[in-house]
Formats: sequence, structure tokens, C-alpha cells
Amino acid sequence: DQFGVAGAGQGGGPGGFGGFDFSGFQGFQDGFDLSDLFGSFFGGSARGRREASERGANREIRIKIDLLEAVTGVRREIVLERSAACPECDGKGAAKGSDLIKCPECGGTGQTVSSSQSFFGVIQHSQACARCGGSGKVPEKPCAACRGEGRKGMKDTVAVEVPAGIADGQTLRIAGYGDAGRRGTKAGDLFVHLSVTEDPRFRREGDDIHSLVALAVTSAILGDEIDVETVHGNVTLKIPAGTQPGQVFRLKGRGMPVLSSSRTGDHYVTVTVEIPKKLSREEKRLVEEWRKLQ
Repeated sequence: DQFGVAGAGQGGGPGGFGGFDFSGFQGFQDGFDLSDLFGSFFGGSARGRREASERGANREIRIKIDLLEAVTGVRREIVLERSAACPECDGKGAAKGSDLIKCPECGGTGQTVSSSQSFFGVIQHSQACARCGGSGKVPEKPCAACRGEGRKGMKDTVAVEVPAGIADGQTLRIAGYGDAGRRGTKAGDLFVHLSVTEDPRFRREGDDIHSLVALAVTSAILGDEIDVETVHGNVTLKIPAGTQPGQVFRLKGRGMPVLSSSRTGDHYVTVTVEIPKKLSREEKRLVEEWRKLQ
């Protein structure tokens, strides 16, 4: 577990602080910055916070495919409305002939500091600069097309490659195809949620396919060769004499491709036997003669 509970160090005494050595603390000084303390605990850095605040938002879409498309894989082109890098300024947010400069509000740190009085003295709080959004830079002359944001809303065509073997409910992640980041920072990701529609001929269980085949009584008794539909096309199945209703035959390697693998599941065929409801006079005579032989 990445965020597992750390084992307790030394035993706790009265008040819950026993066993901890506070000799290293010389008292809180005026101007103590809580962001330094929390940064040391949580591994946060000013640069990391700036990048996170400027990064483009993720996008989500849903795609519906049928079972046979899930077998072979399919390419879908989707028209997506998202924020993309402004073509006029190449995503920088600065007009042509100008560049990004150090933010005068935060001095390029991406953070602004405010102070408040507390029991411990003056405590400083840092937060992302409202003017530059935490990047530490602003356009010297904002791009008129995107108003200095470096991105603008537009329709974009995205090619989604759905791999063979995908299952209903699985999600694909396409890095960098979410909203563009502000002024050239990292774009968000596109998450594609897949819905695989059912096929009345087949039932999928993991990487295996199941189907039913109805046999004539004579085929079950005497044996036969029949064509069976699979997700890979028709296959000839040999039916041995004396096949019973409910008997299952395995077609090896005729199931679903295993995602991100060269392996393939199997196809299981369950036999049912069709009992005719009406017989001709000749058929009845033959059945009666057969019954006398039993």
C-alpha cells in the first residue's frame, strides 16, 4: 500500500506525546512558514504545485462497440470538444514577437504569501499566485486569440485504437489528449470508457466464448459433421454417435484474444437435441419399428 500506516516509533506517554524528543525545537519564530513544514511532510515542492495547478484537465468519453469489434480491435475517430494549444501563439499565451516574462506579482515563484496572527506568533501562508496561476510567468504581451491563456476551445478529431480482447467496462487512457495546459504546460489525459454490446449468438465469459447448437435427433444418434459459428468464422465440428443433450465440445483457440497477449481463449459449444413435434406417416412407422427393436 503506497500510503500504508507507518509503524509507531516510541511508546506514547501521557497526553499522547510521551517518548518524542522535542529538544530540537527552539520555539516558533515570527514569520514561521507552514508551507515549509507541510512540504517536508508531503513531499510537495513549489515547482510540483505550479505544474499541477497549470496542467490541463482530463477528459472522458464513452464508446460503444460490438462483440466482433472487440475480437478484432477497431479504430474509431471521435470528434472531441476540448481546450487545445492556441495555434496563434503555439500555446505560450504571448503574442508573436513577445515572450513570457517573470510574473511581477510573485517575482517568478508562482506563490504569494500572506500572514496571519496566531497563538504561536505570525504564521505565513503560501498559495498559488492568482495572476500567473502558479507558473511564475506571464505573457509580456498577451495573445489576442486566446487572451494570454495559451489555449482555446475547439473541436478536435481523435483516433482511438481499441485493442483486440477489450472487455465491457474497461477504460483506455490516451495521454495528452485531455485539455491543453495553460501557457504550454502539460495537457491532461483522455479516458475512453468502453461498452461492448452483447451478441445474441454468443455468451462471453472472460476470454472464453459459449454458444448453443441444436442437433437433429438422427445427428445425435448416428453422429454428424456440422458447421458452428464462432467469433472467428465458421468451423466444422465432428459430432460423435450417441451425443447426449447438454454435452459440451471445446474448440481450442476460437475464443476471445487475451488483451495484450498472443494467447486466445476457447469456444465451448453446448449441444441441444431437437425433438420433432410432427412426423409424417412414414417417419412414424420407422420410429415404431425402431421402438420394437429396443
